[in-house]
Amino acid sequence: MVELKKGTEIELVVENLSFGGKGLARINGFVVFIDRTIPGQRVLVRITRKRYSYAEGRVIEVLEDSPQAIVPRCTHFGTCGGCLWQNLPYNEQLRVKRDLVWECLAHIGGLPHDVVLPTLPSPQVYYYRNKMEFSFAPRRWLLPEEINLDQLEKPRNFALGLHVKGFYNRVLDIEECHLQSPLSVAIVERVRQFALTSGLPPYNTMDHSGFWRFLVVRDSKHTGQILVELITASNRSGVKEIDQLSSLLLAEIPEITTLVHGISTKKAQIASADTRNVILGPGYIEERLGDLQFRISSGSFFQTNSQASKILLDQVLTGCSLTGSEVVWDLYCGTGTMAIGVASGARNVIGFELIEEALADARTNAKLNDVDNCEFVLGDLKGLLVDPSSLIDRYGIPDVVVTDPPRAGMHPSVVKQLATLAPPKIVSVSCNPATLARDLKILMEKYRLIRVQPVDMFPHTPHIEAVAVLERR
Repeated sequence: MVELKKGTEIELVVENLSFGGKGLARINGFVVFIDRTIPGQRVLVRITRKRYSYAEGRVIEVLEDSPQAIVPRCTHFGTCGGCLWQNLPYNEQLRVKRDLVWECLAHIGGLPHDVVLPTLPSPQVYYYRNKMEFSFAPRRWLLPEEINLDQLEKPRNFALGLHVKGFYNRVLDIEECHLQSPLSVAIVERVRQFALTSGLPPYNTMDHSGFWRFLVVRDSKHTGQILVELITASNRSGVKEIDQLSSLLLAEIPEITTLVHGISTKKAQIASADTRNVILGPGYIEERLGDLQFRISSGSFFQTNSQASKILLDQVLTGCSLTGSEVVWDLYCGTGTMAIGVASGARNVIGFELIEEALADARTNAKLNDVDNCEFVLGDLKGLLVDPSSLIDRYGIPDVVVTDPPRAGMHPSVVKQLATLAPPKIVSVSCNPATLARDLKILMEKYRLIRVQPVDMFPHTPHIEAVAVLERR
């Protein structure tokens, strides 16, 4: 048996894909996780980490490709950290995602896997995203063919694009992308050209100097509206350049319907502005999910796959099984998508949200859709649910609770309080099968898991949404 340790090189055959998207191989039963691989590939691997129960490795060379492999559409595939599975047929991606959900339920939650249904596909597998965030950086990631060149066509000290997987401070200049609309790439290119020649440097995460930070592009798949937000550091000397860039964008890309300049004083690399100035248009775009209309501003959260979001919403509505008499509580309601989506079938819907800006959008969206049986409550669920009696006195005992928490899942105390509250039905939406399994394990003491429906919101990536329906025992 080969002794595995850091630096060991070994040939392996990838058997399957694991949670997080890495390939899984075995040597005498010992598991090795290998990044950027798909089942069926025979690869030469260098071990990068060794633990008691597993190891991790990096591909040195693909010795034999998978019989399932297809030619990826994007020239950046393999470098960009976005589409890890573009070389895997889409029907196989759907199978893998279903398997990943039930493996998490079985291994983490100890739950039966036969309740997991086949993954529902995204209506679009390319150009499906309605939002992309692009980062500026003072260090451009060099392509393999550039490494030994004496002269580079592009400067190395400037980049606007997407982060290379595993490197928070290295950015790959994006010249094409098949996730958002092709027009977004044209916007990136025009902003890159201007910022490069502006004389103002990109933001440096090491010493927190520089001006240009992020470019955010949102586009509605149903109305055609486009929102562009330029996020910069706080620097009065850049006002003239922002005005010049805005004029150029509007002249050369007239499809842009609203333009926003955001200023961020945060040191963390998060594409979120502290203050915003709307340069053109209303500062938001409008999107539709079926017959419902939603207003999406610069800082609003909205599911990034509009067409698949309608499928997700339909699954939530089906899971609720509403008759018109129910009181529904929507935990982590965000901008009100779920609450407004189920309102037509319920007597009353109460949405709870921690972020004030999102709650303001939820109230606006309810008015846009003439929904008058939704009420939205600002507050932290950890505190609100400690003693839910005041909420029950005001809003009524919930017949159904819908929960759609962040990727980290519900706070453990919220799960316990929800189990104590014990509504007859819970419909849990999750973008992380591992935290879903953890939360369900606690709830299953009082509930029966009816079904889990995976929905593919992110083709070509390991990410997967799932809707779990639970009924009180």
